[in-house]
Amino acid sequence: MRRGLRFVPIALLLAVVLELAVFVLVGRAVGFGAAVLLVFAASLLGLVLLRREGMRAWRGFRTAAQAGQPPGRQVTDGLVGLAGALLLAAPGLLSGLAGLLLMVPPVRRLARSGVQRTAERRVSSMVAGDLFGPRTVRVRQGAPQPTPRPEPEQPVAVDGGRAIEGEIVEIVEPGRN
Repeated sequence: MRRGLRFVPIALLLAVVLELAVFVLVGRAVGFGAAVLLVFAASLLGLVLLRREGMRAWRGFRTAAQAGQPPGRQVTDGLVGLAGALLLAAPGLLSGLAGLLLMVPPVRRLARSGVQRTAERRVSSMVAGDLFGPRTVRVRQGAPQPTPRPEPEQPVAVDGGRAIEGEIVEIVEPGRN
């Protein structure tokens, strides 16, 4: 089991406790009925957006695949949108707020770039290139660095110091025919 996974149950429990505390605070501020209505409205909005974001992600993936372009950007954007819609659909004011924030374009771009960086670190560079296209490389100006030259291989001395070039076809041990 990975190290980070052992904290998932604790994090989920903490999230539930925070959601309940925020619900009670909002309920005291605006009334219990208004707080329940707010949670239902956020969940309903999340369900509507879940369908829309899912279709949008699928269309973006298909368009990129048909055009022969790497689909990684559309996939990560779709994943961030789906995560936002799922957070909105989940009952809770904090999760709804987090989901709503993921729907805001600047926040969505930040989350998408974070997801992309994480994916690029976790897969091989070849797979990352297939998913996201060529990488952008930063080049720093400075003095050119000398490239190390490989040393030429020295031929093996055989038969009194004379090198014999060729291919070994069969090894014959002394005393055997």
